[in-house]
Amino acid sequence: MTQRTTALFAPARLPGLHLPNRLVMAPLTRNRAEADGTPTPLMATYYAQRASAGLIIAEASTPNPVGQTYPNITAVHSPAHVAGWRLVTDAVRGAGGRMFLQLQHGGRVGHPATSGLTPVAPSPVALPETIFTPEGHRPAVVPREMTAEDIRTTVADFARAARNAIDAGFEGVEVHSANGHLLHQFLAANTNLRTDDYGGPVAARIRFTAEVTEAVAAEIGAERVGLRVSPGNTVNGIAEGETEEIYPALAERLGGLGLAYLHLGYADPETPVFRRVRAAWPGAIIANPVLKEVTTKEVHRASEALLAAGADLIALGRPFLANPDLVTRLRLGAPLNELRDGYFMYVGGAAGYTDYPALDDQPSSDSIVALDAGRVA
Repeated sequence: MTQRTTALFAPARLPGLHLPNRLVMAPLTRNRAEADGTPTPLMATYYAQRASAGLIIAEASTPNPVGQTYPNITAVHSPAHVAGWRLVTDAVRGAGGRMFLQLQHGGRVGHPATSGLTPVAPSPVALPETIFTPEGHRPAVVPREMTAEDIRTTVADFARAARNAIDAGFEGVEVHSANGHLLHQFLAANTNLRTDDYGGPVAARIRFTAEVTEAVAAEIGAERVGLRVSPGNTVNGIAEGETEEIYPALAERLGGLGLAYLHLGYADPETPVFRRVRAAWPGAIIANPVLKEVTTKEVHRASEALLAAGADLIALGRPFLANPDLVTRLRLGAPLNELRDGYFMYVGGAAGYTDYPALDDQPSSDSIVALDAGRVA
């Protein structure tokens, strides 16, 4: 196989952090933690296998008990959580990698059967679909509208969780304001019906995300903080309204903090919102492309289009799940393993998690190409 030369494999820098390549492992919930949210030794193996990524952003971790979304997701609000994550970061660092931890509060994406608590949200608007719990799929419950005190407490919980993440050995944290979870719920018109300083016009709807990010930056240093958004994303029943105004306004409010990066989920370089955010954001942008298929050729196509449009780093999810040696495969133009969707979430164990083969575990890279030519770039 011929080694490919592309900007994907060029070194890059984030504030205070050297990255050997521009490939980022995106945060992906896999439900392999203990029931109380403590990371497991199996998770240390999983992440260490993928340590060749320029940066790993570890899966969403809750900053407080009421923020829990699904069973067996990770948390970072107790000493046990910190100790569990330390096993993971030590393993990744030992394999030569670097990690941030994503901080996520589910808001209305939660259930008493999972957390023992009534979910909270900007407004009492229920998730319009069922949600997975330890008892199987259950109808969503109406969340409790957050009070001003709830908002202040949650902001403080994010800051405390960020400090815990640093104590657990992470290089930094990513504040999750995407994919229909709590911060995104404040941004969206259909989930934020408030009439106080956190609802109504765009400048008020971005306030909670901004205050959380500012508090986290004040706690651990802005250079250790990233922010993830997903403009126009409708997952978990979100209808933002004014998408093209929300995200440039957020970029302008936070652009002067000196954050490590802004992470755009489902990034499309052809959209006006991508161009406006790139123009408004003074720092690094991590872009997560929408892949038409999970192949080497498609990853290169989508990644190179985003780099040409001004992205600095490329975050990939499904390709990293199924390919612990994704960087090597992309560099060589080798085929990718197929993702086994049935083992993605809620099943636990090593199957579909740590048992995906690397090229070195297969007969030979040349024979793989011969057998799997239909998926080769």
